[in-house]
Amino acid sequence: MTKNLIRVLITDDHPVVREGLAGMLAGQPDFDVVGMAEDGATAVVMHLGLTPDVTLMDLRMPGLDGVEAIEAIKAQQPAAHILVLTTYDSDAEILRAIEAGATGYLLKDAPREELFRAIRAAAAGAPVLAPSVATRLMMRMVAPVEDQLSAREIEVLHSVARGNSNKEIGKTLHISTATVKTHLIHIYNKLGVSDRTAAVTTALERGIITLSPDG
Repeated sequence: MTKNLIRVLITDDHPVVREGLAGMLAGQPDFDVVGMAEDGATAVVMHLGLTPDVTLMDLRMPGLDGVEAIEAIKAQQPAAHILVLTTYDSDAEILRAIEAGATGYLLKDAPREELFRAIRAAAAGAPVLAPSVATRLMMRMVAPVEDQLSAREIEVLHSVARGNSNKEIGKTLHISTATVKTHLIHIYNKLGVSDRTAAVTTALERGIITLSPDG
Protein backbone atom coordinates (compact mmCIF):
# COMPACT_ATOMS: atom_id res chain seq x y z
CA MET A 1 0.00 0.00 0.00
CA THR A 2 2.61 2.55 1.08
CA LYS A 3 4.61 2.16 -2.11
CA ASN A 4 1.70 3.78 -3.99
CA LEU A 5 1.61 6.88 -1.82
CA ILE A 6 2.22 10.21 -3.55
CA ARG A 7 4.76 12.09 -1.44
CA VAL A 8 3.97 15.80 -1.36
CA LEU A 9 6.03 18.82 -0.29
CA ILE A 10 3.98 21.96 0.46
CA THR A 11 5.57 25.38 -0.07
CA ASP A 12 3.76 28.54 1.04
CA ASP A 13 4.77 31.51 3.19
CA HIS A 14 1.45 31.53 5.06
CA PRO A 15 1.28 29.03 7.97
CA VAL A 16 -2.51 28.81 7.78
CA VAL A 17 -2.34 27.85 4.11
CA ARG A 18 0.35 25.23 4.73
CA GLU A 19 -1.55 23.66 7.60
CA GLY A 20 -4.83 23.83 5.70
CA LEU A 21 -3.38 22.08 2.67
CA ALA A 22 -1.68 19.46 4.82
CA GLY A 23 -4.94 18.72 6.63
CA MET A 24 -6.85 18.52 3.34
CA LEU A 25 -4.35 16.15 1.75
CA ALA A 26 -4.18 14.00 4.87
CA GLY A 27 -7.77 13.01 4.21
CA GLN A 28 -6.77 11.28 0.98
CA PRO A 29 -5.46 7.70 1.31
CA ASP A 30 -2.89 8.08 -1.49
CA PHE A 31 -1.22 11.30 -0.29
CA ASP A 32 1.64 11.62 2.17
CA VAL A 33 2.76 15.14 3.11
CA VAL A 34 6.49 14.69 3.70
CA GLY A 35 7.34 18.30 4.45
CA MET A 36 6.30 21.95 4.52
CA ALA A 37 8.49 24.89 3.48
CA GLU A 38 7.81 28.54 4.31
CA ASP A 39 9.82 30.03 1.41
CA GLY A 40 11.56 29.19 -1.83
CA ALA A 41 15.03 28.70 -0.38
CA THR A 42 13.74 26.22 2.19
CA ALA A 43 11.76 24.43 -0.51
CA VAL A 44 14.89 23.90 -2.59
CA VAL A 45 16.79 22.39 0.33
CA MET A 46 13.87 20.21 1.43
CA HIS A 47 13.13 19.04 -2.10
CA LEU A 48 16.70 17.94 -2.71
CA GLY A 49 16.68 16.05 0.59
CA LEU A 50 13.21 14.53 0.38
CA THR A 51 12.76 14.10 -3.40
CA PRO A 52 8.95 14.29 -3.18
CA ASP A 53 6.74 13.06 -6.01
CA VAL A 54 5.03 16.45 -6.22
CA THR A 55 5.89 19.86 -4.79
CA LEU A 56 3.12 22.41 -4.36
CA MET A 57 4.73 25.80 -4.97
CA ASP A 58 3.39 29.25 -4.13
CA LEU A 59 4.79 32.03 -6.31
CA ARG A 60 5.16 35.22 -4.31
CA MET A 61 7.25 34.58 -1.23
CA PRO A 62 9.95 36.55 0.59
CA GLY A 63 13.52 35.94 -0.49
CA LEU A 64 13.64 33.28 -3.19
CA ASP A 65 10.28 33.37 -4.96
CA GLY A 66 8.44 30.41 -6.43
CA VAL A 67 9.80 30.69 -9.97
CA GLU A 68 13.39 31.00 -8.74
CA ALA A 69 12.84 27.97 -6.51
CA ILE A 70 11.46 25.99 -9.46
CA GLU A 71 14.52 26.90 -11.54
CA ALA A 72 16.89 25.87 -8.73
CA ILE A 73 15.12 22.56 -8.16
CA LYS A 74 14.88 21.70 -11.87
CA ALA A 75 18.55 22.53 -12.37
CA GLN A 76 19.47 19.78 -9.91
CA GLN A 77 16.52 17.43 -10.38
CA PRO A 78 15.21 17.86 -13.96
CA ALA A 79 12.53 15.20 -13.46
CA ALA A 80 10.96 17.02 -10.50
CA HIS A 81 7.20 17.52 -10.67
CA ILE A 82 6.28 20.98 -9.38
CA LEU A 83 2.68 22.18 -9.29
CA VAL A 84 2.24 25.93 -8.88
CA LEU A 85 -0.59 26.78 -6.48
CA THR A 86 -1.19 30.52 -6.36
CA THR A 87 -3.76 33.29 -6.39
CA TYR A 88 -2.14 35.02 -9.37
CA ASP A 89 -3.05 34.24 -12.98
CA SER A 90 -1.54 37.11 -14.98
CA ASP A 91 0.45 36.34 -18.12
CA ALA A 92 3.67 37.31 -16.36
CA GLU A 93 3.32 34.76 -13.56
CA ILE A 94 2.07 32.01 -15.85
CA LEU A 95 4.82 32.42 -18.44
CA ARG A 96 7.62 32.66 -15.90
CA ALA A 97 6.43 29.53 -14.07
CA ILE A 98 5.94 27.44 -17.20
CA GLU A 99 9.27 28.56 -18.66
CA ALA A 100 10.97 27.68 -15.37
CA GLY A 101 9.70 24.11 -15.71
CA ALA A 102 6.51 23.91 -13.65
CA THR A 103 4.50 20.75 -14.34
CA GLY A 104 1.24 22.59 -13.78
CA TYR A 105 -0.40 25.81 -12.69
CA LEU A 106 -3.43 25.83 -10.40
CA LEU A 107 -5.25 28.62 -8.57
CA LYS A 108 -5.92 28.53 -4.85
CA ASP A 109 -9.65 28.94 -5.35
CA ALA A 110 -9.80 25.60 -7.18
CA PRO A 111 -12.21 23.01 -5.70
CA ARG A 112 -10.40 20.46 -3.54
CA GLU A 113 -11.26 17.61 -5.91
CA GLU A 114 -9.61 19.55 -8.73
CA LEU A 115 -6.50 19.99 -6.57
CA PHE A 116 -6.44 16.25 -5.78
CA ARG A 117 -6.72 15.35 -9.46
CA ALA A 118 -4.00 17.87 -10.32
CA ILE A 119 -1.59 16.40 -7.78
CA ARG A 120 -2.20 12.87 -9.05
CA ALA A 121 -1.72 14.01 -12.64
CA ALA A 122 1.45 15.93 -11.78
CA ALA A 123 2.85 12.88 -9.99
CA ALA A 124 2.43 10.98 -13.26
CA GLY A 125 4.20 13.77 -15.13
CA ALA A 126 1.07 15.02 -16.88
CA PRO A 127 0.75 18.80 -17.39
CA VAL A 128 -2.05 20.40 -15.38
CA LEU A 129 -3.46 23.87 -16.00
CA ALA A 130 -6.33 25.72 -14.36
CA PRO A 131 -9.04 26.45 -16.98
CA SER A 132 -8.37 30.21 -16.91
CA VAL A 133 -4.63 29.60 -17.28
CA ALA A 134 -5.17 27.23 -20.22
CA THR A 135 -7.37 29.86 -21.86
CA ARG A 136 -4.69 32.54 -21.48
CA LEU A 137 -2.03 30.30 -22.99
CA MET A 138 -4.31 29.37 -25.91
CA MET A 139 -5.05 33.05 -26.55
CA ARG A 140 -1.31 33.73 -26.71
CA MET A 141 -0.85 30.86 -29.16
CA VAL A 142 -3.49 32.14 -31.58
CA ALA A 143 -2.52 35.80 -31.27
CA PRO A 144 -0.22 37.25 -33.96
CA VAL A 145 3.41 36.76 -32.97
CA GLU A 146 4.09 40.48 -33.19
CA ASP A 147 1.37 41.14 -30.59
CA GLN A 148 2.73 38.73 -28.00
CA LEU A 149 4.75 40.20 -25.16
CA SER A 150 7.72 38.15 -24.03
CA ALA A 151 8.10 37.14 -20.39
CA ARG A 152 10.84 39.79 -20.00
CA GLU A 153 8.67 42.49 -21.56
CA ILE A 154 5.88 41.59 -19.15
CA GLU A 155 8.32 41.85 -16.25
CA VAL A 156 9.35 45.32 -17.43
CA LEU A 157 5.70 46.31 -17.81
CA HIS A 158 4.90 45.05 -14.32
CA SER A 159 7.73 47.17 -12.92
CA VAL A 160 6.43 50.19 -14.82
CA ALA A 161 3.01 49.58 -13.26
CA ARG A 162 4.67 49.73 -9.83
CA GLY A 163 5.92 53.21 -10.68
CA ASN A 164 9.58 52.27 -11.09
CA SER A 165 11.88 54.37 -13.25
CA ASN A 166 13.92 52.88 -16.09
CA LYS A 167 17.01 52.95 -13.87
CA GLU A 168 15.17 51.13 -11.05
CA ILE A 169 13.79 48.56 -13.49
CA GLY A 170 17.24 47.94 -14.91
CA LYS A 171 18.71 47.43 -11.45
CA THR A 172 15.94 45.03 -10.43
CA LEU A 173 16.13 42.95 -13.62
CA HIS A 174 19.93 43.21 -13.92
CA ILE A 175 19.80 44.84 -17.36
CA SER A 176 21.00 48.21 -18.67
CA THR A 177 18.80 51.30 -18.88
CA ALA A 178 19.21 51.19 -22.67
CA THR A 179 17.84 47.64 -22.71
CA VAL A 180 14.87 48.75 -20.61
CA LYS A 181 14.14 51.48 -23.15
CA THR A 182 14.33 48.95 -25.99
CA HIS A 183 11.86 46.67 -24.20
CA LEU A 184 9.51 49.62 -23.69
CA ILE A 185 9.62 50.49 -27.39
CA HIS A 186 8.70 46.90 -28.25
CA ILE A 187 5.92 46.96 -25.65
CA TYR A 188 4.46 50.18 -27.03
CA ASN A 189 4.50 48.81 -30.58
CA LYS A 190 2.87 45.52 -29.61
CA LEU A 191 0.16 47.17 -27.51
CA GLY A 192 -0.42 49.98 -29.97
CA VAL A 193 0.27 52.74 -27.43
CA SER A 194 2.73 55.61 -27.16
CA ASP A 195 3.50 56.04 -23.47
CA ARG A 196 3.96 54.26 -20.13
CA THR A 197 0.53 55.10 -18.71
CA ALA A 198 -1.30 53.84 -21.78
CA ALA A 199 0.82 50.68 -21.81
CA VAL A 200 -0.06 49.88 -18.19
CA THR A 201 -3.74 50.70 -18.68
CA THR A 202 -3.98 48.53 -21.80
CA ALA A 203 -2.10 45.65 -20.15
CA LEU A 204 -4.42 45.74 -17.13
CA GLU A 205 -7.50 45.79 -19.35
CA ARG A 206 -6.26 42.78 -21.31
CA GLY A 207 -5.23 40.89 -18.17
CA ILE A 208 -1.59 40.78 -19.24
CA ILE A 209 -0.60 42.07 -15.80
CA THR A 210 -2.45 42.43 -12.51
CA LEU A 211 -1.91 44.74 -9.57
CA SER A 212 -2.02 43.48 -6.01
CA PRO A 213 -1.53 45.08 -2.57
CA ASP A 214 1.98 43.64 -2.33
CA GLY A 215 2.88 44.70 -5.88
